[in-house]
Amino acid sequence: MATNAPRMNIVCYDITDPKRLGRVHRYLVKHGLALQYSVFVVVADRDGLLAILAGISGLIDQRTDDVRAYPLPSRLEYTHLGRQLFPEGVTLSDATLNPDLFHHAA
Repeated sequence: MATNAPRMNIVCYDITDPKRLGRVHRYLVKHGLALQYSVFVVVADRDGLLAILAGISGLIDQRTDDVRAYPLPSRLEYTHLGRQLFPEGVTLSDATLNPDLFHHAA
């Protein structure tokens, strides 16, 4: 995939201070979709993702906090347990991306 093509990324964090935690959460809500409390899906090209991470860098204490971004493959299979974010039959996709991006493998 070209580096300038938008793709889905998982951005997750472990923030040690409640105030910074809130700031990072509010920042990511503007740029992605929360899958869990500290796990977001962000659709961005490489430069867009780097810009988002640069914004987060100014909000965290790099000595104690941990933020990670993982690009997702273009065709993703996943398994889940417990309460789900989306109702049965609803999947996460983006009109600019492959509509078959997520395939449930459970």
